[in-house]
Amino acid sequence: MVLKRIALALCFTAIAAGAALAEDHDRKIPHLDHVFVIMMENHYISQVYGNANAPFITSYANSANFAKNYWAVGHPSLTNYLEITGGSNFGIINDDSPDWHNTTCTSNIELGVAALESAPTNTCPISGSGLDGATPAVDTTNEGTTAEPIYNTPIAPAQTVGMSIGDQLVAAGLSWKSYQEDLPPSGADGVDNSEGLLSTLTEAAPGVPNLYAVKHNPFVYFASVQSGDNPENSLKNAVGLESLYQDLASGHVPNLAFVAPNQCHDMHGRGPSEVGPGCSVDANNIAQGDAAVKALVTGIKSSRMWKEGNNVIVTVWDENDYSSLPNQVVTIVDTSYAPTGISSNVKYNHFSLLKTMEAGFGLRYLNHAADENVKLMSDLFGGK
Repeated sequence: MVLKRIALALCFTAIAAGAALAEDHDRKIPHLDHVFVIMMENHYISQVYGNANAPFITSYANSANFAKNYWAVGHPSLTNYLEITGGSNFGIINDDSPDWHNTTCTSNIELGVAALESAPTNTCPISGSGLDGATPAVDTTNEGTTAEPIYNTPIAPAQTVGMSIGDQLVAAGLSWKSYQEDLPPSGADGVDNSEGLLSTLTEAAPGVPNLYAVKHNPFVYFASVQSGDNPENSLKNAVGLESLYQDLASGHVPNLAFVAPNQCHDMHGRGPSEVGPGCSVDANNIAQGDAAVKALVTGIKSSRMWKEGNNVIVTVWDENDYSSLPNQVVTIVDTSYAPTGISSNVKYNHFSLLKTMEAGFGLRYLNHAADENVKLMSDLFGGK
């Protein structure tokens, strides 16, 4: 384990040096104090924006800053969550739960692309270095084009390192939390699914909906977080959604707040056998998601913290719904410090969001955030 950590540190040092070459010479993102990322699920842009069941989101996109040409990277959900937080899918091309606290397994990132087909469901804690896995092309534009690819194998840096922006923030003396609705009071450790009180660690009754899903909590897949060697970068950083409102009230808000509503409130939906028509019908999913975004945005912007410093709310969907529609999703950027009402047609993706957050926090670009063709979202974040 010690040797693995040393290797990881050496690898990250080398990659940071390489990433410096790919950085924008003039960082165009203002210093950021707090970023709230609200993660929503599984809808193509036009399925949400302009939908009569999403009046708040449509109005919010128009009044805040709207990324009208923003793309997910691939499928399924977990890969996109990892790409936003770590700049890579780390060889994980499924939604499987972590192999909790397994310190002897070999992760996909270390296996390399050639071994992925023989071990497609290995979800060993992410660490080390290696290559991405190529996610399956579900829709015609999912993986980009030959001329303008959305990379699934590293271009710059040469290898992907098993770290997240959470690791970077803590190393820089900053902080993060993952706020997850319906996470059980006992915490995230070992929990794959939960409806708040009952979870995979209890004798859950048949038919209990899996409202919390670990696949929407990307930080807990990393070995550094599972080991908890640094208390500031551990599973204790994953908390219930109610903690967000407590932190807003107290003023003790992390620099990065990753916010995931449950699967009835993020537009994902659950099956009718679990929840009935409440969130198994798409129109209801969209309406509930709209109400959830409104509640979260209103809560954040009503806090005293929002008015102090440079703060941003990013509301973003992970991917489309696996249809033949393009993998283009709604992304809204709302700042406390810069003009809003901006509509951007610049082509961005999840790597762009990671790169922009890292620039605002003064961090090196990690993995595909360092790719030269990944643009900073400067027009939407009040850059110059």
